[in-house]
Amino acid sequence: MRIHFIGIGGIGLSGLARYFHHHGYQVTGSDIMETSLIKKLRKEGIPVEIPQKAENIDKFNPTLVVYTAVIKPDNPELKRARERGIPTLSRREFLPYLVKDKEVLAVCGAHGKSTTTAILASLLPQSNAIIGAISKEFNSNCRVTDAPLLVFEADESDGSFIDTNPSTAVVTNAEPEHMEFYEYDYDLFYDHYKQFLRQANHRVVNGRDKFLAQLELEPMEKVILEEEASNIRYELVDNLPKTLFTYKGVEFEIYGFGEYLVLDALLAIKAGEKYLPLEELSKNIKNYNGIKKRFDIVGDGGEYVIIDDYGHHPTEIEKTLQSAFRLAKLRGLKEVTAIWQPHKYSRTIDNLDRFVECFNGVDRLIILPVWSAGESPRPIDFEGLFKKYNPIFAPRVYRTPNGIEVNGETISSGVIIGFGAGDITYQLRGEI
Repeated sequence: MRIHFIGIGGIGLSGLARYFHHHGYQVTGSDIMETSLIKKLRKEGIPVEIPQKAENIDKFNPTLVVYTAVIKPDNPELKRARERGIPTLSRREFLPYLVKDKEVLAVCGAHGKSTTTAILASLLPQSNAIIGAISKEFNSNCRVTDAPLLVFEADESDGSFIDTNPSTAVVTNAEPEHMEFYEYDYDLFYDHYKQFLRQANHRVVNGRDKFLAQLELEPMEKVILEEEASNIRYELVDNLPKTLFTYKGVEFEIYGFGEYLVLDALLAIKAGEKYLPLEELSKNIKNYNGIKKRFDIVGDGGEYVIIDDYGHHPTEIEKTLQSAFRLAKLRGLKEVTAIWQPHKYSRTIDNLDRFVECFNGVDRLIILPVWSAGESPRPIDFEGLFKKYNPIFAPRVYRTPNGIEVNGETISSGVIIGFGAGDITYQLRGEI
C-alpha cells in the first residue's frame, strides 16, 4: 500500500504518517508551507511536496489518499485522486487501520490530553505512542515498538475519538469545545463522550468534571486530585520547573508547574497501574521532560525566560499563566508578558467573555492578529474589549538575541509567554 497524506505537516496527520512509514508502508505527503516538522519528515525518509497540487498525485501514484479535516473538497490533490478512482479517506475514516490490532490506551478531553498522553507514554516505555504534540523524551509525536500497546491521543474536535477502539479510556475533562462541529448541540457533544467511555473496559476520568462526575459506568475510576495526591510542592531542579507529589505513599516528580499537571499525571498513573507497579512508574515518569509547545522554555537569558505554549482556550491560558507567575517568583523575575495569537474567529467569539478575563495579573498583554485556520474573518472589538490591559497590538513578534521584539521595541526581562496554536510558535523560536 502506498499512502499519500494531504496536510502531512499537521501534528495529527504527521504522527499517523510516521507510524505507517515505520511499519514499512510507502508514505508520501504534501502541505501548503515549509516548516521544521516537514523538514524532519523528509530527513526520516518521507517525501513531502510543497505546495499541494494535482501533479503530486500523478508523481507519487498512491493506492490510498488520507487527508486532514481542514482539507476542502476542491483541494487539487483530493480532486485528482477521486478523478483517478484512488480511494480517499479522512483522518477519522483512516483510524480503524491504525487501531484494529492494538490494545489502545486512548486519552481525550478539551484540555490536557497531549500532556496526559505524553506522560502515559513515558510511564509505559514499551508502548507504541502517537501524540498530538512532540514529546521531548523521544523528540517526536510518534514512537514505534514491537509491543501490542498503543498510547494514543484521541481527538474530540471532529468526533473521531469514538473511532479509536479504546481498551483503556482516559478523559481529562469534558468542557464544551469545538462546538461548531457538534452544531452547538450539547446533547450530541456529551453523547460522544459517553460512546467513547462505553467502548472501554478500563475507564479513568477527572472526578471534578461536572459531566464526568455524574456518569455511572462500571468500572470507572474518578480521580479527585485533593483526595489522591499529597505533599504537592514546586521546585526548580537544574533551573527547570518540577512539581513533586506523593501518591499511595510513592513519590512522583513531573516536569512543569501546577496542580493541573498533578491531575494529568494521576490520570496517566491510574491508567498505567494496570501494566506496571507504582515504583516503576515513579521511575519512568522522570523520563517525561515536557512536550513541545506546552510550557516549552525556548529561551533563557537569565534576566528573561521565553515560553511557547499551545494554549488557545481561556481555561488553558488561565492555568498556564499560574505556572508562569510561579516560575517568575522562583526565578526572581518581576514581570510577566503574555503574547496572544487568537486561534479561529469562531473559538474567540464563542469564549470572548472568558478570554477577556483569563489574562488577569499579567504586566503586559500583546495581541497578534487572529490565526484564522481557514475561517472567514469576523469583526471582533479587541481594542475595546481588552482595554483594561492597555494591550499592545502587533502584526507579529520577532526573536532577538536579547529577548522578543515587538513593534521595534525589545522586551528583555521577565517571563515572556506566548499563547496560540498558529505560527506564533515559529515566531517565538525565530524560525520565521
